Amino acid sequence: MSDIKTLIIAELEKIIAAKGEACPDIVGETRFLQDLPMDSLDLATLLVTLELETGKDPFRDGFKGFQTLNELSALYQAA
Repeated sequence: MSDIKTLIIAELEKIIAAKGEACPDIVGETRFLQDLPMDSLDLATLLVTLELETGKDPFRDGFKGFQTLNELSALYQAA
């Protein structure tokens, strides 16, 4: 597993635990808003945290669509 995927999973687990929810297994095809107990604010929190942790902003030139762990990971790897 790539470092960015590991970081994303760790941050997702923190966000979900802070809500008092149980975190299901997160795999490459896990969809953030459909498969995990999180909402759009949680997703925004994740993106801010990832930018701070990695120093990368794959959305600098505009929003890019993503739904899964693999898709978000690919955006950060390309940034």
